[in-house]
Amino acid sequence: MSDHELYDLGDLALQDGDTLRAARLAYKTYGSLDATRSNAIVVPSAYGGTHADNEWLIGAGKALDPARYFIVATNMFGNGLSTSPSGLPAGTAFPNVTVYDNVKAQYRLTTEKFGVNKIALVTGFSMGAQQSYHWACAYPELVERIAPVCGSARTSVHNGVFIDGIAATLRAFGTQTIGRLWAPWGMSASFYRTEAWREIGFASAQAFVDEWYGTSFDGDPNDLLAMFWTWRHADISANERFSGDFVAALKSIQARAFVMPSATDTYFPPEDSEIEVRHLSRGELLVIPSVWGHAAGSGQSPKDAPFIDSALARLLAS
Repeated sequence: MSDHELYDLGDLALQDGDTLRAARLAYKTYGSLDATRSNAIVVPSAYGGTHADNEWLIGAGKALDPARYFIVATNMFGNGLSTSPSGLPAGTAFPNVTVYDNVKAQYRLTTEKFGVNKIALVTGFSMGAQQSYHWACAYPELVERIAPVCGSARTSVHNGVFIDGIAATLRAFGTQTIGRLWAPWGMSASFYRTEAWREIGFASAQAFVDEWYGTSFDGDPNDLLAMFWTWRHADISANERFSGDFVAALKSIQARAFVMPSATDTYFPPEDSEIEVRHLSRGELLVIPSVWGHAAGSGQSPKDAPFIDSALARLLAS
């Protein structure tokens, strides 16, 4: 991809004491900063995705309208556009990068390069949702609103079991297998039972799985493993400030939050989001009424995308 820019961060000190050498953050912007530099929106990428996968959120007449907002779509380390294992010489070890490390780099981009004074909203899907939580916890005075979609403030034990299994399969068999293993997790049982795949033009469940998941994770396996590590260790309280006190970390968030899990998500179930919202001083739970499982938040479901856009518009108007 060439429709993005790179911000040079130099040698980036990481949370675990290691260093990401010559780090570069890939991003794309839409719209312009206003005179007060307070109309910025940050949209981080999800696992295996890039800024392009979030462009469904952005456009004239949508909640994220470039005519009103300055939108910065960022790419996680390890996704192949920002600094990643695939861009390093063969045999070069890639350090462990946390969600906080990603957010710290995004903070530098928005404040150093663009001089942003306030961030009106941070929103993202899946690992992008995890980054939105980390943004609000790390920079509570800067972030006014967050909208985590199908994600969490901390990777659960159950979610970690899934990650470990897929990562082990990736190491043993490469990328050709993991997409098909992902298919029953990414979509719900109801999705297959109600043949919801017909809504997007597939004639059979097998045709859907073959096309939708068969080639979904064809990237560099080391990139995928690096992002798995980041996902596996996501936790807004895993730092010196909170020392693992998850409830205290949630209570520290000042941003108004619309937390949007999918009703049928097996990675980030609504029950986990309910627990998180219980400890947010300005949090509201909006469950996406979908059979699309985790993918309800990806923008590819014709029924769920309008739900998310409408919620974002209401949040931004608050």
